[in-house]
Amino acid sequence: MKTYHVKVSPEAKADLKRYRDYLLYRKKNSQAAKNVVQDFYATASQLRTIAGIIRKPDSEKLRIRKLKRINFLKLDYFLLYRIDEDVVSITNMFHSLEDYESKLK
Repeated sequence: MKTYHVKVSPEAKADLKRYRDYLLYRKKNSQAAKNVVQDFYATASQLRTIAGIIRKPDSEKLRIRKLKRINFLKLDYFLLYRIDEDVVSITNMFHSLEDYESKLK
């Protein structure tokens, strides 16, 4: 089984911080903030072994950018990532209800 080295981009870290801070400071829900952080890292960890077997996305915008999507294990968020040989680079995090394609650069 192939394994990958997982890297989290500064943009993905900023996305996680933004969601965490929203839950912590705006919604005043420290448990939800903790759950998002835990699920982020649990999902990222899964990419070490399954990144290559996730199917190509239906979205043309993602395919053009060579990005794939993985949903969080428990919560309604997902990560975008790309594979370069044996390195998985997590590029962004979004909530499942967001129009994420319009936010891609």
